[in-house]
Amino acid sequence: MEINGAPADPDDLAALALSNIGHFTSMRVDDGRVRGLDLHMRRLVRDCRVVFDADLDPDRVLAYTRRAAAGRTGAFVVRITVFDPAIGLANPQARATPHILVTTRAAGAMPMPPLSVRPVVYRRDVPYVKHLGLFGQLRQRRAALLAGFDDALFVEPDGRVCEGGTWNVGFVVDDRVVWPDAPCLRGVTADLLKHLHPSTEEPVRIDEVGAVQAAFATNTAIGVRPIRRIGDHDLPVDHPLVARLGKEYRALTGEKL
Repeated sequence: MEINGAPADPDDLAALALSNIGHFTSMRVDDGRVRGLDLHMRRLVRDCRVVFDADLDPDRVLAYTRRAAAGRTGAFVVRITVFDPAIGLANPQARATPHILVTTRAAGAMPMPPLSVRPVVYRRDVPYVKHLGLFGQLRQRRAALLAGFDDALFVEPDGRVCEGGTWNVGFVVDDRVVWPDAPCLRGVTADLLKHLHPSTEEPVRIDEVGAVQAAFATNTAIGVRPIRRIGDHDLPVDHPLVARLGKEYRALTGEKL
């Protein structure tokens, strides 16, 4: 755990615990390479403008990330968090000096087992930004787990499916890939999949999911993960298109970290 290339100072970390203002991205590293590395950097630069109205140097971010990840092998996840320990509850309007916190954790093997998800009416605050405000979505995930599901699937009040707790959702309809047209965080993995396979963005209503051919969750840590159940609807987990998407994604070599 390092901040700006040095061991993390507890006083700086206190800002994250007490005010939680910032944004982040998480990247899976396989054998020293990251799928969509440039997209992750673009996300950080974009979100830094939105959250802090400040510029972020992606080369500086990469240098700190490489330092923190040095010596790790195999598969792991790097999380890059952008925040300013000088900004808190008393001065959220202050001019920001972005600090870079880099942490690492182990990554699970892919492919992962199918998910069961619980639909819930919920929208993340500022859904297009990968910010640090995780309370709402983790609360929904906890409730879903306690109800016997693996995670929550967020739905708009008008019934449109949005996204999962920390992942994008895709559907197979008439043997084609459909991404929900609704407020959500546009994920790097979903973007990569859109370039791998033709797809469309269309509204998908929760009362229509029983008629889709298949569904899957996707993010950097899980790749492409079939969804076996949405609420009361069981879905097939062996659709060839979902399997092909997973294989194509895993075959991406990515960029050298």
